[in-house]
Amino acid sequence: PSLCIQTLCSFPLSHSYRASVPHKAHSVTGVSLRGAPRISSSTMRTVSSGYGGGFDLSAALDQSTMHLNEKATMQNLNDRLASYLEKVRSLEAANAKLEIQIREYYEKKGPAAERDYSNYWAIINDLKNKVHLKHFFFLKLIRFEHELIMRQSVEADITNLRRLLDHTTLTKADLEMQIESLQDELAYLKKNHADLAALRSQLTGHVSVEVDAAPQPDLNKILDEIRAQYEAITDKHRRDQEIWFNEKSAVLSKEVALSTETIQTSKTEISDLRRTLQGLEIELQSQLSMKAALENTLTETDARYSAMLASYQSTINMLEVEISNVRTSIEHQGQEYKMLLDIKSRLEQEIATYRSLLESEESRYDTWICEGQQKAATVSGTNIKQEDPFAAN
Repeated sequence: PSLCIQTLCSFPLSHSYRASVPHKAHSVTGVSLRGAPRISSSTMRTVSSGYGGGFDLSAALDQSTMHLNEKATMQNLNDRLASYLEKVRSLEAANAKLEIQIREYYEKKGPAAERDYSNYWAIINDLKNKVHLKHFFFLKLIRFEHELIMRQSVEADITNLRRLLDHTTLTKADLEMQIESLQDELAYLKKNHADLAALRSQLTGHVSVEVDAAPQPDLNKILDEIRAQYEAITDKHRRDQEIWFNEKSAVLSKEVALSTETIQTSKTEISDLRRTLQGLEIELQSQLSMKAALENTLTETDARYSAMLASYQSTINMLEVEISNVRTSIEHQGQEYKMLLDIKSRLEQEIATYRSLLESEESRYDTWICEGQQKAATVSGTNIKQEDPFAAN
């Protein structure tokens, strides 16, 4: 609120009047507070004392005229003083009204500065819930990607195991074929052995001819030797085949066991390394995603709070401008109020001076009247005695 208070610069009581008051204090005629005119003067003519003196009526009339002029001047001054006091009272009332309006303005502006952010808090809570929900879905997505990578890893392991199973199956088939070939060879050797045994039995059963001839070598002995040789060869071959088969089987078993153990160890190490790598990749992806999400959130938060800060700063600047204007107005009004108080104190001093002068002039005027009456009585008595000097006798 802007209130216009009239200053005392346009007030009819000029400084020249206040400056001229002390110089005319000895010849001022005023009106008392009760409105009764009091005439006083410091330049009255005195009645000559003695028997030859008389009362100067022309001087008294001139002095009365002068006192009447001074009375009119004093009445004018009193009217101006009354209008000034009325102006002071009106300005004090306006100043009190302005102070009330300033107090009401601050009371209104005080709570208004503290804005209600309940609606904004509801929006912020809703946005926080959405952010938490998106973060939950993001974690579910990361978990799904992790499970997908684990599934792909398990499928790759299953494929490798199937390939290893196929290789092991082929090795098993090869070994079975070797065993079958050895079994066939063993069966063939057993068949040869059976044939030799049958042939020997046939030879022993049918050779019983007696010939009177020259002595021949003993066929049974020869056959026994041949059979023994074949049996020795067969046993040797069988033992060699069994030894070779056992050695080959042991070597193959050792190789298969070693290969299986190596494969299992390598497979375990590869699986562990893959799991570690996948876990690290998943953790890296989650950290990168979280970093990106946090950076986006930070950017949005910075932008939002920058906008809010700019708005608050503009509001603060506007309020500071208003406060500066109000302070300037208050200082200006305070200066005017001080000026009014100064003028009021000066006028009160002048009024006190006028009152003391009026009282002194009133006392002097009463004294002068009394003295004039006494002198008039004395003069009249003297004149009577001069006119009738023998009346006393």
